[in-house]
Amino acid sequence: MLATAACSAPQGPAATAGGTGGADDTFVVGLSSEFDNLSPVLGFSPDGGSMIFDGLMTRSPDLTLKPSLATAAPEVSKDGRTVTFTLRQDVRFHDGKPLTSEDVEYTYEALLDPKNNSPIRGDYSAIESVEAPDPAKVVFRLKHPYAPLAQRATLGIVPKGTLEKTKPVGSGPYRFTSWTPGDKIVLEANKDYWGGPPALTRVVLAFAPDDNVRATRLRAGEFDATVLPPRAAAGFRGQAGLSVFDVHSADYRGISWPMNEPVTGDRAIRQAMSLAIDRQAMVDSILVGAGTPAYGPVSPDTTWHNPEVTGRTDAEAAKRLLDSAGWKTGKDGIREKGGTRAAFTLMYPAGDSLRKELALAVASDAKRVGLAVELAGLDWDAIEPRMSKDALMMGYGTPYDPDYINYEMFHSAFAGKGFFNPGRYDNPDVDRLLDEGRESADPAVRERAYRGVQKILHDDQPWTYLVFLKHVYVIRGDYSGIVPGVDAHEHATGGLFATIHTWKPTA
Repeated sequence: MLATAACSAPQGPAATAGGTGGADDTFVVGLSSEFDNLSPVLGFSPDGGSMIFDGLMTRSPDLTLKPSLATAAPEVSKDGRTVTFTLRQDVRFHDGKPLTSEDVEYTYEALLDPKNNSPIRGDYSAIESVEAPDPAKVVFRLKHPYAPLAQRATLGIVPKGTLEKTKPVGSGPYRFTSWTPGDKIVLEANKDYWGGPPALTRVVLAFAPDDNVRATRLRAGEFDATVLPPRAAAGFRGQAGLSVFDVHSADYRGISWPMNEPVTGDRAIRQAMSLAIDRQAMVDSILVGAGTPAYGPVSPDTTWHNPEVTGRTDAEAAKRLLDSAGWKTGKDGIREKGGTRAAFTLMYPAGDSLRKELALAVASDAKRVGLAVELAGLDWDAIEPRMSKDALMMGYGTPYDPDYINYEMFHSAFAGKGFFNPGRYDNPDVDRLLDEGRESADPAVRERAYRGVQKILHDDQPWTYLVFLKHVYVIRGDYSGIVPGVDAHEHATGGLFATIHTWKPTA
């Protein structure tokens, strides 16, 4: 699965966590889905916050990069093609072995090795080679300048020679204890952690894909923390002993369109859908105010956003657009063109109540302009093989460099590769701009490229963006050290939980 798998690919039924709701310093976190593996090389938590692993760099809640396993920011050559990190000398893996540059070299080489089939290998394609000239230095040789390399250096480092998927050894604040598939992962505090031992000595990551189940188990005291849709979280606000955090994010929900189908492949249909959808109503009613309307993949809260990418709700304009494109209203109120009915299926993951509500709202808005939407709540195993044929309520988004996600989501080289570009979008101008943004070290060139990408995507509508979410966390008890930041889509062990090793009970 992708790096976003923790949010988008549930794999097991809810089960008893086995935690004690805070007793004996055990802290139980209810997660919406189970991980595919626990290997950074194979895509586990590459942006940090995994609890088990450290990267060369890490992010503060305000998104600023700071050294982790590295002693400082990397040194970059004048041509931008040589990047050198100096390592800390006081770091040991959980098995007691010292971490050296050879472990870093191995981690990145294993990720880049085609034989390992890492789903995130494309994110690191700018790397030509990795060298370990001495135990404290790592040198990256690049094929071309790659401005986001320091941000990509949040990837967790594994011991040389191991690609352990289910019983990992890292150097992070928590060490792996056990994984019960479909149930939970148990982590114990690393008392010898170079950054200081965590106050929470035992963390249980319990899997509960259904939103209502997580809310029920939190209410029953089985969970100490979880993330809930805004409506489900509303009942916990103001309750004694519970804190609710509304955290800003670049996490969006939107519709991924199949580009080669008769109805959804027609740009007029997609543009009309964007006009017909009342995004503010979604924010007000479905999100209970915990979000903002979305019109593109880059959050307006980031410096990379193109201010020209905006929109409006205008059902009459949507009708005129469909009329001019030849989609005429039939006797049943649904449009037709050349014998083809303006109808399509919109899939959503069945256990995700938020996506279900958004899909229902989309279907209602579509009907007002003469488009018929059949909703299909399915599990991910059923969804994945249909993504090139049927529309899908999807979620992604990142507050980091715009190369993140957008390259794989919209470059034609990734068309049909799993959850990357599932609708098979292919636009040579977008390919060119994405390549330009990825390969340039000039901030002005990169800004122009990504603003151009956003404008074309807004015109083409390979996705119709709906809302940017606020992630709503509910936490039992009082802790110091909880610092909200700006979340990415993937926040199961990141987001607010990325700093759980620094939390301390206040009572």
